[in-house]
Amino acid sequence: MGKEVAGSGCTADDFERFRRRLEEETRHAHTAYFRGAFASDALVAGFELEAWLIGQDLLPVPRNVSFLARLDSPLVVPELSRFNVELNGTPQPLHGSALSRLESELAATWAQCQRVAAADDSTLLAIGTLPTLREEDLSLSNMSPARRYELLNEQILRLRGGSPLSLNISGIDTLSTIHSDVMLEAATTSFQVHLQVPAGEAARAYNASLILAAPLVALAANSPFLFERALWHETRVPLFEQAVDCCDPGCPQHMRVTFGSGYLIADPTACFAENLANYAVLLPFAIAGPIESYAHLRLHNGTIWRWNRMLIGFDDRGQPHLRIEQRVMPAGPSIVDMIANAAFYYGTVLMLMRQPLAPEAQISFAEARENFYRAARYGLDAQLLWLGSQRVSAGELLEQQLLPLARAGLERLDLSTADVARYMEVIAGRLRRRRNGAAWQLAHHARHHDFARLTADYLDHQRHLMPVHEWPI
Repeated sequence: MGKEVAGSGCTADDFERFRRRLEEETRHAHTAYFRGAFASDALVAGFELEAWLIGQDLLPVPRNVSFLARLDSPLVVPELSRFNVELNGTPQPLHGSALSRLESELAATWAQCQRVAAADDSTLLAIGTLPTLREEDLSLSNMSPARRYELLNEQILRLRGGSPLSLNISGIDTLSTIHSDVMLEAATTSFQVHLQVPAGEAARAYNASLILAAPLVALAANSPFLFERALWHETRVPLFEQAVDCCDPGCPQHMRVTFGSGYLIADPTACFAENLANYAVLLPFAIAGPIESYAHLRLHNGTIWRWNRMLIGFDDRGQPHLRIEQRVMPAGPSIVDMIANAAFYYGTVLMLMRQPLAPEAQISFAEARENFYRAARYGLDAQLLWLGSQRVSAGELLEQQLLPLARAGLERLDLSTADVARYMEVIAGRLRRRRNGAAWQLAHHARHHDFARLTADYLDHQRHLMPVHEWPI
């Protein structure tokens, strides 16, 4: 969805032409996988970080167009709203000092962004959902001026028969509202972690990522408030699922944001076949290029937001590869927290995907999905059903079982000993204190009852580059 699309209208012929090309590319990807055309290289890491532009009043400022023009960096691109931007990291093969290189590059890009923002009396903030956000900020007047976003809104409302989007979230408090467009999505900023895997391991990696989604979202939760209501520890989850829901009330249809429909058996391209079979085309634009560029498949896949998403990309030689996009983690609280979260994911998913007895044989998809929503709602206190049918709190599971597994996986990747120690100690400290970003925000608000102060203190601690378990309340 980060790629701009051309064209000014959608006709029935546009949809038909796009679908024919989508069918061809989906069949080609399936055939190419089984003839060994996808890369079988070692693991490669990457990320995307969505951030907020806010003013001195701690409210969002819709100035990403001028900000990006002044910044002029290929690593920083627009997002759906004019007050969000996306920072990208250069992919790193997972060995040696890959983790600290990811952190150093992100820190440098972040510092450059902050210098440019400061010249316009604004700043960047990495947080799942901005505590000071108002519903009126999420208007079409604040949508980024890209045709793809305008069309996305038009097509989702068309599939809904023109009915507005209903948002209903029951958590600590309850929120119910009606919104007339897809701009609710702009309230959900994330830290999306990418893992390129050898093609033959892609299905196991995807399944392991699904199982790991629950403890991972509990570990990283950082979005407890929306419109001054305390809801889920990771409110991004129900918010995003409802923000782009194409389902016309009473009409059964696959949701565009979902945990998925099941594990992969052996063929990782089955995700793309499911996209073709079950999801309406939203952006029906012909894109020049050969079938093996998979341009239409990739565009269509970009409009289906599974919490774990299989992607096709290309290396410097032009060879296609498969990678997992783990989407469950919110932005923030600090740069070191986010890289530590990524490191935890990389190490743990490696160990799970290479266990002799596949974890997907030990926990059903329905149980993995139930774990995910429970963890998003209750965070580190969530009770999860884990391998071996054990019932355990997310915090206990992470501290006693998954943190040692993550360390072992990172060591197996031959990553820097100092890097492994540093990032795993960030995770360990967070678990000792049972304090992720959501827990800190909830505790801060319980003490001060002031969302402006909450945002100001959060911003100050983030600027000092401290991991969240060291933040005072």
